[in-house]
Amino acid sequence: MQALVYQAPGKYALEDKPKPVLLAATDAIVRITKTTICGTDLHILKGDLRAVKAGRILGHEGVGVIDEVGANVAAFKVGDRVLISCVSSCGRCPNCKKGMYSHCQNEGGWILGNLIDGTQAEFVRIPFADNSLYPIPAGADEEDFVMLSDILPTGFECGVVNGHVQPGDTVAIVGAGPIGLAALLTARLYSPAEIIMVDPDDNRLDVSKTMGATQTVHNRDGKAVEKIMALTASRGVDVAIEAVGLPATFDICQSIVTAGGHIANIGVHGKPVELNLDRLWSHNITLTTRLVDTVTIPMMMKTVLAGKLHPRQLVTHRFALRETMKAYDTFGNAMRERALKVLILNE
Repeated sequence: MQALVYQAPGKYALEDKPKPVLLAATDAIVRITKTTICGTDLHILKGDLRAVKAGRILGHEGVGVIDEVGANVAAFKVGDRVLISCVSSCGRCPNCKKGMYSHCQNEGGWILGNLIDGTQAEFVRIPFADNSLYPIPAGADEEDFVMLSDILPTGFECGVVNGHVQPGDTVAIVGAGPIGLAALLTARLYSPAEIIMVDPDDNRLDVSKTMGATQTVHNRDGKAVEKIMALTASRGVDVAIEAVGLPATFDICQSIVTAGGHIANIGVHGKPVELNLDRLWSHNITLTTRLVDTVTIPMMMKTVLAGKLHPRQLVTHRFALRETMKAYDTFGNAMRERALKVLILNE
């Protein structure tokens, strides 16, 4: 089969790889129909995630069709259409029973495209299939559902839920890339009074307005903090969501959060950041970090099916699997290409 393979920092290629086989009775083999590229994949290619070894097939998002199931898989059969969670969960360990699937103690968690081969391929092996796959209802749009593998639950769980967004809040989302826009879409479910999007890309700020942002702040000039403070009459924001993963964007969040507010980190940080406790120690703030658990996927599926959420609007480009290298070039030059989510199709 064809698959996108990480070779070394800065090096990757579409290669011929063996089709995966069942390794445990709880495994399933899924034929991928749609997958996508995540910002985390770009962090891997930069060498930020050292656990990812050369030869790894990347990707942790996807929808597809069950091709084979292990003897102990009870919830799925060959031919079923499924949504793949980016997090694999045994469902039995103490962490999984607390809903903290990202820290599954039985060799689960975020392993796809990280510690085991991932979804940017024709086929993928899914461990703990009964707990790591979700059935796609007949007639559901796969382009909506592939956005529920990772990006929508991540924006929601790590940003909106951890940030305790409430009706009437002023929320700033620093980073209007796909994950920031996912946080924007899901924050709207809680009716905040203001959602301020911060980014250096004019196109992404324009897109954010169409998705419900009430204010936008261009931060290429380095004056995002003073602009946000002006917009909030020097009060700051109730919730600052960091959706990039850079020291500079984390610093913006520290500078704009109001007393008693929340900083919710989503971004994947490859370098240390400085925590300004000399200013914030008396500020009554809450700072949260989280790796997505995907516990909200069932709720997200219902919300999409009810027409309350339209995640496919994040998709800007579509490529065939054989064009995956071009897809990476497009996603890696998102500002130039005006790219948000890039779909890879294997149909």
